[in-house]
Formats: sequence, structure tokens, C-alpha cells
Amino acid sequence: MIEEVGIVTKVEGMNARVAVEKKAACDGCTASGTCETKGEKMEIEALNIARAKEGQTVRISIKPQTYLRGSMLVYGLPLVFFIAGAISGKYAGEEYFKDTNSDIIAAIGGFGSLILSLFGVKIWAKKTESKTEDKPVIEEIVR
Repeated sequence: MIEEVGIVTKVEGMNARVAVEKKAACDGCTASGTCETKGEKMEIEALNIARAKEGQTVRISIKPQTYLRGSMLVYGLPLVFFIAGAISGKYAGEEYFKDTNSDIIAAIGGFGSLILSLFGVKIWAKKTESKTEDKPVIEEIVR
């Protein structure tokens, strides 16, 4: 389990917003739907199973498989699409656009595929942010 300690800033039903210290890993984190960075702090939306109240210090945990799945989709999928688009563009440039440099068509194909995959990742993130099994959980009240 990935664990963080933070302070509850807002309680909304069974969910709570928790302010935690921003780390270097936050720059490329996949929790864009449940997390907002604000300077040196970030706010995470978590399930409040410990029934914490505003101002309390809590320990939250994130399942490693959720983190790994998100990382693979956010980083791996666009990379695969970029490479596949560049290879397809190179082939199409040599086969169908003989008057144009095939490297230009490869670049257009690669970056076009990359942009499409990033839109796909954004749509996926919007769909999964509402799933409770993928949300961080407030495990306990520290103080």
C-alpha cells in the first residue's frame, strides 16, 4: 500500500478532501481526477471510512495495483501509440506519398497518434475517477 499522512480540509458525505505534502512523484501522478496540486501541497479526494472530521490528521492509502495501472495507461499507452503512429507514418510515406519525405509523414503520424492517445487517457481518467475501488481511502485518524 502507498500511504500518506495529511490533514482533512473538507468532508462531503462519505468522501473527504485531504491536504498532503507534495512529492516529486506528484508531477507525473495518474490521480488527476482525485487530486489537485496547490503549491507545495496537494488535495486528494479519499473515501472517509474512518469518519474523520475537518482539521484532523489522517493516514490515507492507495492500492498499488491502482497506481501501477494508472501509470501504465498514462505513460505506456501514449508511448506505444506514438511508436506505432511513427512506424505507420513511415510506411505510408514511402508507399503513398512518394513526393514527400517519409520522415515528415512519420512525425505527423507519431504525434497525431500521441495526441489521440492522450485524449483517450483523459476520457479513461474521467470514467475511473468515480469508481470507489480506485479511490484512496482514509485508513485511520492519526490525531
